[in-house]
Amino acid sequence: MTLDFYYARRFLQWFAVICGVLLTLVMLIDLNEQIRRFEAQDLSLGQLFGLTLLNTPAALSEFLPLIMILTTIVLFIGLARSSELVVTRAIGRSGIRALAAPVLLAALIGVLAVSTLNPIVAATSNRYRDLAETYRNGGPAALSLTGEGLWLRQGGAQGQSVIHATGYSGDTDDITLYDVTILSYGPEGRPIRQTLAEEAALDGGDWVLIKAKVWPLIVGVNPETNAERHSTLRLSTTLTSERIRDTLGTATGISVYDLPATIRELSEAGFSTKRYEVWLQVELARPLFLIAMALVGAAFTMRHARFGGTGLAVLTAVLLGFGLYFLRNFAQILGENGQIPVALAGWAPPVAAILLTMGLLLHAEDG
Repeated sequence: MTLDFYYARRFLQWFAVICGVLLTLVMLIDLNEQIRRFEAQDLSLGQLFGLTLLNTPAALSEFLPLIMILTTIVLFIGLARSSELVVTRAIGRSGIRALAAPVLLAALIGVLAVSTLNPIVAATSNRYRDLAETYRNGGPAALSLTGEGLWLRQGGAQGQSVIHATGYSGDTDDITLYDVTILSYGPEGRPIRQTLAEEAALDGGDWVLIKAKVWPLIVGVNPETNAERHSTLRLSTTLTSERIRDTLGTATGISVYDLPATIRELSEAGFSTKRYEVWLQVELARPLFLIAMALVGAAFTMRHARFGGTGLAVLTAVLLGFGLYFLRNFAQILGENGQIPVALAGWAPPVAAILLTMGLLLHAEDG
């Protein structure tokens, strides 16, 4: 146990160091990107740095597999150069047994990533989107997909508008909403009109409403008497097809604790839930995937330094890690498109990676 605690301490030390270095680089790059993105808004450095901090948890979550494989590589290269692995084998402990502490820590980090980091990423991502829309358009453009339908909020100099639709289609380049209700507010925050339409499609910077009816909501005016009907009506908007599709197509803004209820509500409302179902399985399989990354790093670096070829071994481990990462993303895409079962898309890549790396380790250990 003393030796396991020693390996665990070394592993955590390198994990913290690599996390700090990578996150520092990512934050500097992201800060530069925020400066470029909000160049026209003339934001202060504090506001830009706040946006960067909100992106940091998502970056950490995305880079966890790379951090895990680099940590394992650095750990075992250090143990090999100091001949500590040789001493470990000399006292009768196999190299596979030396992996117990790193693998357990990788699993623990994966569990914490799912149970703690995932909700933090969801909250910070949503907050970043709201702040970014506020800085650009004077108000957040909220997008929400629930069992009651699709909800959107857009802001501008003329005020806020809340849009509700019972259905949508986004298979083409344009977003089309069905059974649309738009409640518009003036700059002072009071409702000024309500609009109902059978369809609403984005056309450039406008919503094109089909068979619309508009009721004025002004004090002293009868809404029904002064209502107007339009076969086609154009209303300006700050939303774009890309922003709506990106929000609807990703589940990163939903906590893993809320995903089952969200999937159930969307399914009852008749919306497709494939993306959310696959994302839930991918997140639940994250501990296994991080274990696989740790095993990949160990498979090519648990060797004596005098054998040489350390650089090639490190390069091979990193490339194999990237290959497994892209294989997982490819399986996720196949699952979202319905070409493979949801459970297979989430669990097959990490399980296959673990079996592959265990085979390499056993071959290296037993010859």
